[in-house]
Amino acid sequence: MFLDPLVSRFRDSSELVGMCDASPTRMDFHLRRIATEYSAPPVPKYSPQGFEQMIQTEKPHYVIVCTPDASHHDYIIRALDQGVDVISEKPLTTDSLKCQAIFEAVRRTGRSVRTTFNSRWMPGPTRIREIILSGVIGKIKQVQFEYMLNTSHGADYFRRWHSQKEVSGGLLIHKSTHHFDLINWWIDAIPEKVYATGGLVFYGRANAVARGLESFTRYERYTGEIEAKNDPFRLDLEADPRLHALYKQAEVESGYIRDRNVFRDNINIEDLMSVMVNYRNGVTANYSLNAFSPVEGLNVSITGDKGRLEYSDRKTLPSLKEGSNPADFISLQKNLKVIPHLGEAYVVPIEKRSGGHDGSDSLIQEQIFGSNPPEEHLGRNAGHEQGAASLLIGAAANRSMETGLPVRVDDLLQLGSVDSFAELI
Repeated sequence: MFLDPLVSRFRDSSELVGMCDASPTRMDFHLRRIATEYSAPPVPKYSPQGFEQMIQTEKPHYVIVCTPDASHHDYIIRALDQGVDVISEKPLTTDSLKCQAIFEAVRRTGRSVRTTFNSRWMPGPTRIREIILSGVIGKIKQVQFEYMLNTSHGADYFRRWHSQKEVSGGLLIHKSTHHFDLINWWIDAIPEKVYATGGLVFYGRANAVARGLESFTRYERYTGEIEAKNDPFRLDLEADPRLHALYKQAEVESGYIRDRNVFRDNINIEDLMSVMVNYRNGVTANYSLNAFSPVEGLNVSITGDKGRLEYSDRKTLPSLKEGSNPADFISLQKNLKVIPHLGEAYVVPIEKRSGGHDGSDSLIQEQIFGSNPPEEHLGRNAGHEQGAASLLIGAAANRSMETGLPVRVDDLLQLGSVDSFAELI
């Protein structure tokens, strides 16, 4: 997402000056790859303990943070304290206390934090924002958003570090931050109160045993396990040169096991969740996420006082190989319809784009790395406060699931006194 365009398409306007990772093996893999693919020169490598040394020596203008979610705040704050601006992969962090620490660091240092939300740049969500701005469906009153992860994409979260809530915050923070951000951005509103329910109902050992699949629970990981040979959820790191190089060969250094059994014990995130969000401007949003669906995609409806829009997007992978990159998903069918209260319903065409995440990756990369990016009139670039707004919905939802009670977002972190989401930094 960041490394390749930095050393290829935008090499005249931006420069990679250093790399920091817990695994020298992973860094060496990427340095060899970008040298071969783009003739990119090598850059110095640093361990996490040498993070400040890297900044002091290499003197970057920006640090890009792509670590596991629970450690985003650590590197963001350390970079800010070194006088460097930050670009952070979503989510900004995983809970309100870490988010508060980022806010305090921004105020203390006067530096900036940018959050990357590539879903805003996809053609369907962009068109929805334009329709809402046109006023054709009037003042927004209600949003319904259903997202489905299939058992190729969805299962992969349960093999990885994402399956531990203390590292990822759970799917309502790691994955749903995209969707909560879209709602915030579409309706230009700030979340006020959240109620949520959810549970682990498909993945995990107990659920497999209950379905008569105890034989799928007898191994901790997939690679090298004879018993896992016929497991349809198996991910074999030995079978994919890239996965082998990035993960299997780096296990000793990083301690990260990439191919853990999705039907093991000790998974503590949910795979089925429902969330209700009340906004300061009176809009109500209903959201659901299913991580074990036979189909992948989303259904959205937004109703205003003059009409309604309906949007659906069904996706599939070019290859249904387990562990495939979600950026490789392609849309099978997109449909966007406007239904006025008075008048005939009509279909709205959606631009077709090529490239990762429906062509959105290249657009956001241009905003980040380009020397003269196009003027952005839809407000798709996001700072730390807008980044906080989506993760705080997930954090409030997590607390609501724990307590069984609705949670006020301002009780977790004050998002300011403004009424408009666009006014947040």
